[in-house]
Amino acid sequence: MHRQLTIALVALIMMPGVASAAALDGATLRWPWALPFAGILLTIAAGPLLFAKLWHDHYGKFAFAWSVATLLPLALVYGPSTSLAAFVHAALAEYLSFIVLLFALYVVAGGILVTGNLRGTAATNVALLAFGTFIASIVGTTGAAMILIRPLLRANENRRTNAHVVVFFIFLVCNIGGALSPLGDPPLFIGFLKGVDFFWTTTHLWRETVLVTVAVLIIFAVMDVVIARRDGLPAAASEPLNLRVHGLINLALIGLIIAAILGSALWKPGVTFNVLGTDVELQNLVRDALLLLIAALSLWLTPEEHRAANGFTFEPIREVAILFAGIFTCIIPVLAKLEAGRNGTFAWLINAISDPDGVPRDAMYFWLTGILSGFLDNAPTYLVFFNLAGGDPAKLMTELATTLSAISMGAVFMGALTYIGNAPNFMIYAIASERGVAMPSFFGFIGWSVAVLMPVFAVLAYFRF
Repeated sequence: MHRQLTIALVALIMMPGVASAAALDGATLRWPWALPFAGILLTIAAGPLLFAKLWHDHYGKFAFAWSVATLLPLALVYGPSTSLAAFVHAALAEYLSFIVLLFALYVVAGGILVTGNLRGTAATNVALLAFGTFIASIVGTTGAAMILIRPLLRANENRRTNAHVVVFFIFLVCNIGGALSPLGDPPLFIGFLKGVDFFWTTTHLWRETVLVTVAVLIIFAVMDVVIARRDGLPAAASEPLNLRVHGLINLALIGLIIAAILGSALWKPGVTFNVLGTDVELQNLVRDALLLLIAALSLWLTPEEHRAANGFTFEPIREVAILFAGIFTCIIPVLAKLEAGRNGTFAWLINAISDPDGVPRDAMYFWLTGILSGFLDNAPTYLVFFNLAGGDPAKLMTELATTLSAISMGAVFMGALTYIGNAPNFMIYAIASERGVAMPSFFGFIGWSVAVLMPVFAVLAYFRF
């Protein structure tokens, strides 16, 4: 069935006469165009809960069907060139670099094996979460998550109740910890590429990041102690800690990944390739090629027994790659509607972030950037609101610094609201589920984030904005 749909879609968008890409005008789009995006989110949410076996065996077909439900109507209503141009832009300008970086970090970090006698006590779990949060802005949220998730899972594998540990790991290591540098989280890297100084977020957001981190860690510590006592576990480990780290070559390879990312931002050869209206810069192609090469080197240089001991498989990254390909496709009309600003159907939302005289409402920037980041992926959402705030990095870093802070914190912190808010979230969910952890459903995870994070963010917004 899906092969027949593929042939039909390709035949339509590659019809003779398609010479150039036409831009998709978000001002002409109405609410029904968001239905495929809502559909794929509901399928991701309900699939593992209502029809687990069918979902596990055919999730790629579900993602493909919703993608066709987006692109085929666009081709019929706005023309094949517009549909094809929109798809190429989503694939080359947004999805490709996203998944290549994720793949490289997944492979390289998967070769780092931490062995020893870690026990999932409250003290050990708090230490692991705190350490992961600290390094997330140095090696990226994805890198930190991939390095520490398996030691965390092994430490807690004998606990009767352990899903909450992974939930807080997603909150802190996969999201909040990445707020202090462009290396930490994709939205901030986009800001860096747009001209925001590398250490701007470090100097402007460190207090808020520390406060949010401490608050969430305290909530976790109290909860973990209560759960451990209920399950009859000891409060502390009964033997001295003895840890060993294997596959150290991968730490050097993570350094190369960071160097490749920084190099692509600093090296500007001025060579651009136009693919159906989407500009693809040479430095980005070189960066992605280097990342794939680094991943290949990791597979070659890391002893296979290290990955075997980690329980490393390609299934989690495969699932993330397929589902996010569908998400990035189905989100095309939604982002176009947002980018239309006050001329589109989201005009009411855009009007909420500024006073009638154009003065930004920083609290609304924080909440709207954040909540939409949780459901639309935080990197493109950051870019939309960055541009809505004027898009001038010099002005945003100075007289509109609180607005840029609101956008940055909203995108990074509230990427933790759902499994799809930030790249590592769903991958950690997939890894933990594969290892037998009874993770919350899509809506169950939202319940956790609302109960734990929203009160912390409300206090932050009240005193900050």
